[in-house]
Amino acid sequence: MYLHLGQNYVIRTDEIIGIFDIENTSVSKNTVVYLNLKEKDKKIINTATDIPKSFVVTRKKEGILVYLSGLSPQTLIKRANFIESV
Repeated sequence: MYLHLGQNYVIRTDEIIGIFDIENTSVSKNTVVYLNLKEKDKKIINTATDIPKSFVVTRKKEGILVYLSGLSPQTLIKRANFIESV
């Protein structure tokens, strides 16, 4: 199955390691360091047209990639069918 992240970016759901809320997780120094390292290594793909609301960590052939998305993590999780609709 595939997950649309916005701005014509689609990823396979079986490549997803985690979907995270940027606002809640960026208060942790470890998360900030991790995202800075990925950015330095050019392993971040920004799919957001505005301020990102979430980031998705994926495992691909080329290694771990992080996608920034303008969609909320709840929306992405529902789109990926990881939880049932309410």
